[in-house]
Amino acid sequence: MPPTSETLTAERILEATEEVLRRHGPAKATVVDVARALGVSHGSVYRHFRTKAALREAVTKRWLDRTSESLSVIAGRDSDPEERLRSWLWALFEAKRRKAGEDPELFATYMVLVDEAVQAVDDHITDLTAQLAQIVGDGVTTGAFHTADERLTARVLFQASGRFHDPCYAAEWVRPGVETDLEAMLGLLLAGLRSEYGLGEHRYSG
Repeated sequence: MPPTSETLTAERILEATEEVLRRHGPAKATVVDVARALGVSHGSVYRHFRTKAALREAVTKRWLDRTSESLSVIAGRDSDPEERLRSWLWALFEAKRRKAGEDPELFATYMVLVDEAVQAVDDHITDLTAQLAQIVGDGVTTGAFHTADERLTARVLFQASGRFHDPCYAAEWVRPGVETDLEAMLGLLLAGLRSEYGLGEHRYSG
């Protein structure tokens, strides 16, 4: 039985929106299509999301949050910081590669939407770098890592690993040797964190 406006929730609307986007793409999908999929009037959808732009940003945020939430579990573990950092970056890579490979139509759709949802993307990156800063901070506490600025180091780690999670590199994620490249990058980053100077710091002599 189709949901009524009384039983309609934001989460159900977002689920339906994702399916509509998968079928029609971002250029053709409309709020009317979403309402039709739910069996309600488009006015019922607008009671939860005041504009089409707000709905598109919310569904983008939901998509990004799935990755953030799974990674936060790794960041919060009570385990060796070095192994945790390695697991976190591998999990980020696998999550992005899985999304691109298993549902390419929806992945392509979201690549359009993220250009619109600037705030949602900024919040996502802020969350991910905060998780990295947590791991780095734990490493500093245990003496495994060396850095004077955990947040700066987290940003360096995120930016340096961009080839393995930035969607603009998605075509490279299925190429032979990409896992080897990721391991090589991790080795260099971890070596930098272990050094007495750490990542994100610069010392000059002369």
